[in-house]
Amino acid sequence: MKQEQTILVLGGGVGGLVTANTLRKLLPRQHRVVLVEREANHLFTPSLLWLMTGQRKAASIVRPLERLRRKGIEVVRGEIARIEPEQRRVTVGGRTLAGDHLVISLGAEFTPQSIPGLAEGGHTFCTLAGAEGLRDALPAFRSGRLVVLTAAPAYKCPAAPYEAAMLLEHDCRRRGVRDRVQVDLYAAEPGPMGVAGPEVSAGVRQMVERKGIAYHPEHQVTSVDAAARRIDFANGAAANIDLLVYVPSHRAPAVVREAGLLDESGWVPVDRHTLETRHAGVYAIGDVTGIPLKLGKPLPKAGVFAHYQGEVVARNIARAITGQGRPARFDGSGECFIEAGGHKAGFGKGNFYAEPTPQISLKRVGYRWHLGKVLFEQSWLWRWF
Repeated sequence: MKQEQTILVLGGGVGGLVTANTLRKLLPRQHRVVLVEREANHLFTPSLLWLMTGQRKAASIVRPLERLRRKGIEVVRGEIARIEPEQRRVTVGGRTLAGDHLVISLGAEFTPQSIPGLAEGGHTFCTLAGAEGLRDALPAFRSGRLVVLTAAPAYKCPAAPYEAAMLLEHDCRRRGVRDRVQVDLYAAEPGPMGVAGPEVSAGVRQMVERKGIAYHPEHQVTSVDAAARRIDFANGAAANIDLLVYVPSHRAPAVVREAGLLDESGWVPVDRHTLETRHAGVYAIGDVTGIPLKLGKPLPKAGVFAHYQGEVVARNIARAITGQGRPARFDGSGECFIEAGGHKAGFGKGNFYAEPTPQISLKRVGYRWHLGKVLFEQSWLWRWF
C-alpha cells in the first residue's frame, strides 16, 4: 500500500458526490478525500421539474455538503480560481491544494446571455432560482401562449425540455385553464433525444404531441423581444409568447477553459472507459467532458452518466492506491425517467456505446415509472448524505 495520498474532487454535484463517497468507502482513513465546492448545498436537480410546478420545496431537495465531514470527507468551500493539471494542483479561496489524484466534476455553466433577450424574456427551470421564479409566475398565467424552448441543439439532460412541456401542460389542466392556453415546444434539435435513436425519438415526440403540445423541431432561436412578446428564429420564423420557459445553452466553466483542458469540441476529452484525461492522474467526469460516439454525436450530458463515471474513477483510484480490486470501466450504459404529468412517466434505458448506434429502449408511460422516480429521489438524498 502506498503512503498517505490525497485525492482532490472538484465539484459537489452528482459526479463529485458519488466519487468522494465511493473513495471514502474504499480507502483506509490514512488517505485524504477532499471535496471542493463553491456552494454550501448539494441540489438534486432532477426535482427542479417538480419544484417549478409547486410539487416540491427547495428545502426538500437540497442537502448541506458539510454532512460529508461525518463520513471522513474533507469539504473545502470556495470558488476555484485556478487548475494546474500537470501538477494536480488547484487554487481556491487564496489557498493552494495539491493532490496525488485530481477528479474534475465541475459540470457546465449556463449561458443564456448568448441569445439576446432570452434571460430577460423568460424563465428557466434549470436552476433553483429560475425554477422558483417560474413557479411563482404560473398562478398568474391563465390564458395565452406558453412556449418551451431549447436555446441550443445540445444541452444537459436531453429529456428535460420535453418533460417540462408535459408537466406544464398538466399544470394548466390542474388549474382549469388548459382550454385557454396554447402550448408549443420549439427545439433547436431535429427531434427529441436524437442520440437515443429514431425509435426513442419518435416515442418521446408522440408522448408530447398526445398532450396537444405543438412540436416545432429545428428552430434555432436568435433573439427574444420581451416587450413585444416575440421570439425570432434563424430559419426566418417567429412566434408570439405570453409565457416563455427555456433551456439555456451552456459551456465548460471558465476555470476549466483557462486550464487548457479542452479540445476543439469545447469540452474535456477523456478516455471513454477510464475517464482519464491526457494528464496522468487527472480525471474528468460528467457534463464537463466530451465523449464522441460512433454515430457522430457526443454522449449526452446527464446525471446518470456522471454517477456511473464517478464510481469507475473512484474504484480505479482506490485500486491504484491499495492494489486491491479489479480495474473498472465505464461502458456507456444509462437510464432515465421521463415525466409525463399526471403522476405518470416513461423510462428509457440502454447502452450509448453500442455500435453502430446506441441501443436504447423506451418503456410505456405509466404510474410505476413516476413512482420509481419518486423513490429514486428519496433514496439518492438518503444514500449519499
